[in-house]
Amino acid sequence: MFAKFSKIAFSGIVAFNILFTEPAVSQVKTGKQHLDYTQYVNPFIGSAGHGHVFVGANVPFGAVQLGPVNVFEGWDWCSGYNYASNTILGFTHTHLSGTGIGDLNDILLLPVSGKVPLTKGTKEDMVTGYGSYFLHKNEISKPGYYSVLLDKYKIKAELTATERVGFHKYTFNAANNSHVLLDLADGIGWDKPVKTFIKKINKTTIVGYRNSAGWATDQRVYFAIEFSQPIANISLYDSIAIVKGNEGEGVRMKAVIDFATLKNKQVLVKVGLSPVSYENASANIKAEIPNWDFAKTVKQANSKWNAALNKIQIKANEKTMKVFYTSLYHTMFAPSIFNDANGDYRGTDKKVYEKVNFTNYTTFSLWDTYRALHPLYTITQPDKINDIVKSFLAIYQQQGRLPVWHLMGNETNTMNGNHSIAVIVDAYLKGYRDYDTALAYEAIKKTAMQTRDGMDYVQKLQYIPADTMLETVGNALEYAIDDWCVAQMAKALNKTEDFAYFSKRANLYKFYFDKETTFMRGKLANGNWRTPFNPLSSAHRKDDYVEGNAWQYTWLVPQDPHGLIDLFGNEDKFLAKLDALFLITDKVEGEEASPDISGLIGQYAQGNEPNHHIPYLYAYAGQPWKTAKLIREIDDKFYSTKPDGLCGNEDLGQMSAWYVFSAMGFYSDNPANGVYVLGSPLVNNATINYKGGISFKLTAIDNSRTNMYIQKAEYNGKPYTKSYITHEMITKGGELKLYMGSKPSTTWGVKKEDRPM
Repeated sequence: MFAKFSKIAFSGIVAFNILFTEPAVSQVKTGKQHLDYTQYVNPFIGSAGHGHVFVGANVPFGAVQLGPVNVFEGWDWCSGYNYASNTILGFTHTHLSGTGIGDLNDILLLPVSGKVPLTKGTKEDMVTGYGSYFLHKNEISKPGYYSVLLDKYKIKAELTATERVGFHKYTFNAANNSHVLLDLADGIGWDKPVKTFIKKINKTTIVGYRNSAGWATDQRVYFAIEFSQPIANISLYDSIAIVKGNEGEGVRMKAVIDFATLKNKQVLVKVGLSPVSYENASANIKAEIPNWDFAKTVKQANSKWNAALNKIQIKANEKTMKVFYTSLYHTMFAPSIFNDANGDYRGTDKKVYEKVNFTNYTTFSLWDTYRALHPLYTITQPDKINDIVKSFLAIYQQQGRLPVWHLMGNETNTMNGNHSIAVIVDAYLKGYRDYDTALAYEAIKKTAMQTRDGMDYVQKLQYIPADTMLETVGNALEYAIDDWCVAQMAKALNKTEDFAYFSKRANLYKFYFDKETTFMRGKLANGNWRTPFNPLSSAHRKDDYVEGNAWQYTWLVPQDPHGLIDLFGNEDKFLAKLDALFLITDKVEGEEASPDISGLIGQYAQGNEPNHHIPYLYAYAGQPWKTAKLIREIDDKFYSTKPDGLCGNEDLGQMSAWYVFSAMGFYSDNPANGVYVLGSPLVNNATINYKGGISFKLTAIDNSRTNMYIQKAEYNGKPYTKSYITHEMITKGGELKLYMGSKPSTTWGVKKEDRPM
């Protein structure tokens, strides 16, 4: 996704072989038939290179994501942490996972022994500033728990969390001269504090808030901090100058909390967060961690993760088990909860909405996640779909349009399209309708009828001239997908005129296809194609595409693959061009090429989301075996168990959602039609536990490294010839058997009536 900080060079990715053998590993029952799948999760996967994943302690979809923050070294530290680092400045309570922009990392705590510097350390100097070096061998990260030894202070820090509370356990080397530093001054990226406040309210509790401006232009975080030991003294500072007294509001960016002799050399710290008030933050602590039992909270966090991971139960080789369950884990960081235990939240309009009857969510990276993450939720998170839609509708009522990229009650307007539309329509068509459906249609239609970023041309059924703005091809192709979605909901609601109008808009992608070059291209107001034209060229946010080039964007028509085939003239020409995408040896060109173009096979970029559907397009032209081969190659090259095991930004779960789907053997090319195109399963079998005891099982018979091609299929004991499955098949339950072989089948999935719709 959007790389903002710096242009970087991409390193090669080591290819790993797959062995499809039954795992010789334990599967421990943890109660209620849950197997211990947390043992396969490695949170460090994707923390090096350009994955930008969060490392630390959280629970599924939690507001609190508590983890270490390194000295910032550039774009690859967007989450606050990169495995390449050996520095820790402290532990912060909010993070972003896998984005191309940095923000959050709010409310930093650091246990300190001895003198407490007020300025942070640097990569080169951890002596005169606060912070410490550490060794990875002294670091543990697993679902719901993180620990590390801070070398400078000889302090062991352990972290766990509930939905709204971070829980710290610090074990000091000595019982005296012990402190905790609280820093509200620093942020990631261009995040800066605007207004901060710290106040001691009793012998064990301090409260406050941090208002900041950054990517989220008006972020407000309130906190309450409770200590297990009485505070001997607290010193408040604006930056490095001391602020006298503990009463009244003012500039209070830092605090040093001193303790007398510590019992057992330990201090426990509970930090409650709230978007509304520090009173609510304190109430969140009482609601979620009313005791001081750190081990119990760790166990509860682990149980929550196990229950979430058991939504899909697979059997595969050890590498696939680890990558799969780490990927599934990564799909449940965002969207994150954005209201208090009592239901209160602060809206986009900055008003407080009290005791609402739904879980309000934030952190929506929709340009990425509408493609696969949200469709995945419709089969793994059925209890959350309606609340996600309600969150969208609340945002619509507060800001006048649906969210584009929403963060902590702020519209960032990052990336292209209006993809909350696709998420709502997908939910509606799949039967999730526990919200005001009339309001939902009003919201998607009004959002689709904006005039921003070239949509005024779209409204008039015209192409967006490339000499009026940048990124016209990228914008237009994304708009066409959303417009197709509006048309489908209009059709379901018997809104005939709207269906006809938005169907025409969904076909506007055809204006950008140049039949001579067979690429999607920018077209000028006079009707001529923009020249000079180089399909290999990329200029980050400065050309007709969005983090890509013509080779990558020509295929962005997941709502109408058969219409795209027709533009090429026939299936043979389409297939020849698609083959060329993966076989071309020429490199991306341009001094300002987008750093997001990563994970390349030919010109196909696995590391950037607009490409994710492309390998599955072969099925629409009757050659599903080519999809199978590519899925195995992508897995080999770009997904590993190492810290650099992702080839691009994780983007709040989309990179991992692609893997979760593809490893099970299918993928949602069209984000809202309930059709999943079959590919090549990496697992031997997968059971999706939908809800109410309903399960869908996929079994890959004779699956192996060489047996990658589907030869035939059976669904509930009967022959199944189609190269796709439907959402209804999954939600009704049943079993799909795929018989695998070493050579492409010339019959399965080839006939036109058996191809995806």
